Amino acid sequence: MLLLINCDVYGPAPLGRQDILVAGGKIVALDKKIPPPAMVPLETVDVEGSMVIPGLIDGHVHIAGAGGEGGPATRTPEMHLGQMLEAGCTSVIGCLGTDGLTRSVESVLMKAKALRAEGASCWIFTGSYQVPPPTILGDVGKDIALIEEVIGVGEIAIADHRSSFPTVEELIRLAEHARVGGMLGGKAGIVNLHMGDAENPFALLYEAVARSELKLTQFLPTHCNRNAAIFEAAAQYGRQGYVDLTTSSYPYFPQYEIKPATALARLLAAGVPNTHITFSSDACGSLPHFDADGRLVKLETGRPRANLVELIDAVRQEGIPWEQVLPVVTSNVADILKLPGKGRIQVGHDADLVVLDARDKIRHLVMNGVLAVRDGRRLMRGTFED
Repeated sequence: MLLLINCDVYGPAPLGRQDILVAGGKIVALDKKIPPPAMVPLETVDVEGSMVIPGLIDGHVHIAGAGGEGGPATRTPEMHLGQMLEAGCTSVIGCLGTDGLTRSVESVLMKAKALRAEGASCWIFTGSYQVPPPTILGDVGKDIALIEEVIGVGEIAIADHRSSFPTVEELIRLAEHARVGGMLGGKAGIVNLHMGDAENPFALLYEAVARSELKLTQFLPTHCNRNAAIFEAAAQYGRQGYVDLTTSSYPYFPQYEIKPATALARLLAAGVPNTHITFSSDACGSLPHFDADGRLVKLETGRPRANLVELIDAVRQEGIPWEQVLPVVTSNVADILKLPGKGRIQVGHDADLVVLDARDKIRHLVMNGVLAVRDGRRLMRGTFED
């Protein structure tokens, strides 16, 4: 058992001074003063002067590596557990990405199983950029319904020169299969979409909804801050559907990208509901830049820590209250992707907790009830980490 005392809790709503009792990987008590249970082995951690928030959920990470747009040497490496811990990230959603030709969904699934075995929470999207997408069981609906870790399909590329340019009918069929698979498996069954640089990027989604019984909330478009044009369109789209902002690419392409913290402030000011907005890092994916002739001229890769950086910048630079910023990397992601027990500090939920000190640094981190970071020092390591 673990007892955190003198916590300033944002769960993500402000809960004031609380103690948090953890047992069996769950939050079992949350109260102003919790007396230590008698005759039970217990570790007590006093976090006086620190803030406790839910563990961050990164909804879009290339956990098994990605990339390759510049040839074999540009394939990006897998994510390791340490990158999650330094990011305050306790749950992650893996995906394939551009390369659905030489990489496989099976490799993403096995990486998710590895991260789970190392103590993290992990799910995946089946599929890749391409339509029809690669799957494990031959159909996205079957993958979602029958494979525990699979919660949706993506990232399907649209409005991008690397897309297979699905028709409206193909997108509807794909989304319907994902939806039914989600219903049968008790999953989100959502379609995660890579949004490219083409004009009028959301037109395909509007048409798909107009010609079917689908809702815009069946889709989760990402990279919505990649340039000014798509961001302005996202500010309209986000009033009805979800908008995901990519955090790790901004430092590399500031001349094009809208800084995520700034983008969040602008979306809220434009009337986009807070519950419709999420951050994800796109970590371990390739972050390419192509010239007007389609030649690759620059290639970077990001890290999960970008979510934490932009979260703090949204508070410190943009002046958005913690309780409005935290949901975009905690409760909103858990609700949209239907991740039970995640995204909130409340009794019965998984004990995923991040303790931030007065300088916004990670002081302690609890992952599924295990103290993984204490006083800034990692106690938990991945299998092949030093």
